[in-house]
Amino acid sequence: MNIINAVLVLGVVLGALLYLGSSALQQFLIYHPDPKRFVPSEIGLDGFDVVELQTPDGNTLVAWFAQARSGKPTVLYFHGNAGGLAGRALRLKRLRDAGLGALIMSYRSYSGSTGRPTESDNVSDGKRAFKYLVEEKRVPADDIFLFGESLGTGVAVQVAAAMQPAGVILDAPYTSMLDLAHLHYPYLPADWLLKDRYETMRYLGKVTSAILIVHGDQDQVIPEAMGRAVFEAANSAKSKAFITVPGAGHLDHDEVSFDKIIAWVEQVRAQTKPSPGRRAM
Repeated sequence: MNIINAVLVLGVVLGALLYLGSSALQQFLIYHPDPKRFVPSEIGLDGFDVVELQTPDGNTLVAWFAQARSGKPTVLYFHGNAGGLAGRALRLKRLRDAGLGALIMSYRSYSGSTGRPTESDNVSDGKRAFKYLVEEKRVPADDIFLFGESLGTGVAVQVAAAMQPAGVILDAPYTSMLDLAHLHYPYLPADWLLKDRYETMRYLGKVTSAILIVHGDQDQVIPEAMGRAVFEAANSAKSKAFITVPGAGHLDHDEVSFDKIIAWVEQVRAQTKPSPGRRAM
């Protein structure tokens, strides 16, 4: 083997090692699934049924669904990077108690879903869940609100850019996963290693739905400044609002924020789909 061929082979080998290493590192840094599968009633969550969504590449996504009361919208929920469906039970109960419908989809490898999560698959699976609501459950697209928390905000923005729901709730959004990596791991060459970048700012301009951002002002995982940056950039939104939760950290503000979130959903829906005999303001 001459020197040129040897260098080429070495380059291919090193490139493959870097690719495999970055893939493993990315899975370690971003995704922390709980693979255990629960039935909603096992954890005291009534009114939800287990739904299985099939993907074109042969994977099964586990989801929970609750029908909305008459005249109420439905929330499509995208959870964060850790845990699974069961960890969102209290939030789902709050939505259900308010009469809202809800579909929460677990990412691949979470809560009994098969496969491995990636940005492209999470987004395409999210679009599939949206279509499931429209086509199988007969929920009008303008009666669907997306709710993303933490990692799920990046999924929600991309799904919203494609599907244009009635509204989008972003709980602790980030500008991009690359920005977060630079913030928390400044010693890592994240530009080389990170493939799943969840570039919220890139897709935000395509979202014309109403947007609500919720952020704790003491969030040490995703700083409130990132949520503010997302808010300022959401110039294509039909309307936008920002709720700061004083003293709150990362996703620990439900007692304070959830009534406000539900009130916002009801307000947006009243403006877009007024009750018979009532005009939208």
